[in-house]
Amino acid sequence: MPKRSRQTVSRRAARPRLASFCAAGSALLLPGAAARGQSVAGIAGMDSAGGFFGLSLGAGLVIFATITALLHLAGRRLWSRREAELTAEIDQLNQKVERARAFLASETQFVVVWGGSGGEPEIEGDVSLVLDAPAPRRVLGFGAWLSPAQAQTLEANVALLRERGHGFRQDLVSQNGRHLEAEGRAIGSRVVMRVRDVSGDRLELMRLRKVQAEQKAQLEILRGLLDLTAHPVWTRGPDGDLDWVNTAYARAVDAKSPQDATARGLELLDRPAREAAARARQAGNIWRRREHVVVAGVRRLMDVLDAPLPGGGGGLADDLAELEALRADHARQVESHIRTLDQIATAVAIFDRSKRLVFANAAYRHLWGLDQAFLEQGPSDSEILDQLRAGRRLPEQADYRAWKMALLANYQIMEPAPQVWHLPDGRTVRVAFDPNPQGGITYLFDNVTERFTLESQYNALARVQSETLDALQEGVAVFGADGRLKLCNPAFLRLWRLPAGLVAEHPHIDTITAASRPLVPHDAVWSDLRSAVAGLHSVRMGFERRMNRSDGAVVDCAAAPLPDGGTLLTFIDVTDGVNVERALKERNQALLAAEQLRNDFVHHVSYELRSPLTNIIGFIQLLGDGSVGPLNEKQREYAGYVLKSSAALLAIINDILDLATIDRDAMELRFGEVDIQRVIGEAAEGLQDRLAESHVELSIVAAPEIGGFRADGQRIRQILFNLLSNAVGFSEPGQVVTLAALRRENEIVFKVSDRGRGIPPELLDKVFDRFESHTINSRHRGVGLGLSIVRAFVELHGGTVHIDSAPGEGTVVTCIFPLRGGETESRPKIDPLLEARA
Repeated sequence: MPKRSRQTVSRRAARPRLASFCAAGSALLLPGAAARGQSVAGIAGMDSAGGFFGLSLGAGLVIFATITALLHLAGRRLWSRREAELTAEIDQLNQKVERARAFLASETQFVVVWGGSGGEPEIEGDVSLVLDAPAPRRVLGFGAWLSPAQAQTLEANVALLRERGHGFRQDLVSQNGRHLEAEGRAIGSRVVMRVRDVSGDRLELMRLRKVQAEQKAQLEILRGLLDLTAHPVWTRGPDGDLDWVNTAYARAVDAKSPQDATARGLELLDRPAREAAARARQAGNIWRRREHVVVAGVRRLMDVLDAPLPGGGGGLADDLAELEALRADHARQVESHIRTLDQIATAVAIFDRSKRLVFANAAYRHLWGLDQAFLEQGPSDSEILDQLRAGRRLPEQADYRAWKMALLANYQIMEPAPQVWHLPDGRTVRVAFDPNPQGGITYLFDNVTERFTLESQYNALARVQSETLDALQEGVAVFGADGRLKLCNPAFLRLWRLPAGLVAEHPHIDTITAASRPLVPHDAVWSDLRSAVAGLHSVRMGFERRMNRSDGAVVDCAAAPLPDGGTLLTFIDVTDGVNVERALKERNQALLAAEQLRNDFVHHVSYELRSPLTNIIGFIQLLGDGSVGPLNEKQREYAGYVLKSSAALLAIINDILDLATIDRDAMELRFGEVDIQRVIGEAAEGLQDRLAESHVELSIVAAPEIGGFRADGQRIRQILFNLLSNAVGFSEPGQVVTLAALRRENEIVFKVSDRGRGIPPELLDKVFDRFESHTINSRHRGVGLGLSIVRAFVELHGGTVHIDSAPGEGTVVTCIFPLRGGETESRPKIDPLLEARA
């Protein structure tokens, strides 16, 4: 029952109760009032105050009853009018329900309605359409009356309808063979699915819809395929306007998309071509022509086809640019082949199936001495042979006619055998025949005269080499890949005391080994020799071995693999050389012992001199500072001389120790980060007394941000000190010695320059030699070890030293150090004397 009808019934049931309640109230109130009046009239003795109160109460009850009765009458009139309206509305709804049921009954169908609250669905209609039993709830089990595939699709459509409101239409075939149509849509907060039987026109409509869908899918497939092709394709409607174009067409006319090209009517062909194609379509003819078309801003040659079609027309454009490019490339390749054939030494002549010349390269013309004009006329093969015979440029033949017929018969042979022609002028020509697939033949002429000459020369050279091997004093033997002796010289037979007839038998290496074993009984030597000769090719390697024979001779053996798989063995008697070598080794060992004795003597003497000299310097310093008593001026002057001489002598001894340590390879540097500014200052500090004594000024040029580099700081300071001492010694009073330091890409450069007398060119190569001191009339005195020390320490750092000097212009010494001179540090091995000196 509808909700509004239930409300109307409840109101009708409530009206009698309300009326009876009102009537009962009135009856209850009115008799009370009468009794109350009687009571008031009957009681004469009540005082005036009590009587007024009772009268007021009775009047109020009467008024309340009256108002209640009036309200009841007004509400009853409203209820009656509302009841009439609801009754009319119920009648209208009943009529609509009857019309809806009649509409449902007009077709064989049923409807399923799902409410918005997710409750049970309502099913109306003839469910016997799909079910044999009258059980409406089984309709929702789609698998009970549909195939599994259709049931799964229908369940998915219903789920989308209920969840998102997506309508659907689906053609179905029930299990009993009936054709059905399911349609779903959302109506307000409800969703409705209608399933109806289709037959007759509707069934035909469904079939047509299926055919239309299939044809539409095929059309989309065809259009998709046409979109993948690189050829522009288009269709036109009955009015001749563009109806559809593919992606290639859109690219050709610079359109954003095929839809943009059809919407804007962008034409690929120019107006004359379009008009010609339109006239052909109207006449029912196919229009085909090659046109130059602008495609994406580039002019291209295209093969255009335009044909009339049912309902309009269509066209296709085939880009011929690639074909034309292939043709041009083929022409270029043919021309390139012709140029290549003109460059090769083989003479080539091509004849067609009619035996006429179609091509001849330059080598052919040069080989036979034929005129270019004659060949350009395309003579026949027979005419060319006749002309060559007339010029005596063919082999002499007893029967020329038969020979020519046999030669021309090669046109019919699939694989003719090559021939060798010996010409009257002494040339030898090899002739090869290559039949052409299209008919005809190609002649290939190779002038092999030089090859025959080389072959004879090779044979002569082989004989010369054989004679040379026989004259050698070294034993030479060649073994093949099978380990058998191929050839050997007499020296080999004499060296191993083998019989002369052994070579003719080509013995195996094992036979040679067995015959030579008494001279060299060591099995290891012969095993290695056999592996070199008869070993596997993948592991065969050359080797050299010295063999000490039992007769006192010494033989050097060398094995070298040959390219053909053989092995070359050479044996040299080095007995005399070994004896000389032994004598030289003994002498060398004596020299090394003498050098070691000298170095030990230098170290010992330097150490023994250094210890008392250190004591002398210490005592002189004590005398000079007055610790043991005052000295007069003369004594102090003499003590200063002694101190300077001792210091100079100590420096010489230290330099000798350094050089001796370098000679023994015991000098190793202590690498660390060296501050350039600091090491320059320390070197200059130790030179102040010499600068003051010589009245020479020192100028230091170095940028404050020059930083440092990796080196041995003590040796760098010693290098700079020696260079500055040398420069000060060769400078005149008042001159300036300059020490400059600069940083380049991966190098640190120190330059010490002076303006002294300079060094003559003939002495520049000797200044770094030890004990070479060339004072050149200067105040400098020394033993010639300073620059030797400099070069030795710079080279230990991996650097180089350069010296530039000219007489009268001064000297510049440049030391170049690598920026990272000591990447790997290790604890240096210090000579014991240097350790004591430190």
